[in-house]
Amino acid sequence: MKNNRINNSFLFSYASLIVVVLLSTIISGCGIYSFKDAVIPDNIKTVKIGFIENKARYVNPQLAPLLTDKLQQKIIGQTKLTRTNSDDAHYQIYATITNYDPTQTVGVSAQQATTNRLTVTVHVILKKTLDNKEQEFDVSRNFDFSANLTLNQAEGQLMDDIVRNITDDIFNQIFSNW
Repeated sequence: MKNNRINNSFLFSYASLIVVVLLSTIISGCGIYSFKDAVIPDNIKTVKIGFIENKARYVNPQLAPLLTDKLQQKIIGQTKLTRTNSDDAHYQIYATITNYDPTQTVGVSAQQATTNRLTVTVHVILKKTLDNKEQEFDVSRNFDFSANLTLNQAEGQLMDDIVRNITDDIFNQIFSNW
């Protein structure tokens, strides 16, 4: 009886492995490859990532270079695209920080502010040169921080989250089908 359970378990694991291999083979031949959640047509090989400009009313001088660097790292690290500076790149990505607003109070206790909110918005333009199409979208995130902190203190604590979340949102808008 015990041997029978072991054999059935082994057969189920082996059958599951075969199904996974077959599905992977079928999907890889469909003209679109998926690599770490990025869905990119086979004919897209190159990407140009422009420096992210900061045109917000309040400018954090660290944000644009950090976002640009993180977006470049994410695209190169999680896709098979080759980065280029050519205007003939298959995908051309340009972005502008349009809002960096730390003035919202979102939490109040005993008639005093307890929580403030920083809102960051980035406008993105994606040019698809092979299709001669252009796509524009905005990515916006809110980041809450204690009202006891100055903006500089809050930025020091929030910068990694801001850069990671905004970068992820831009990447997902470009390379995911959602």
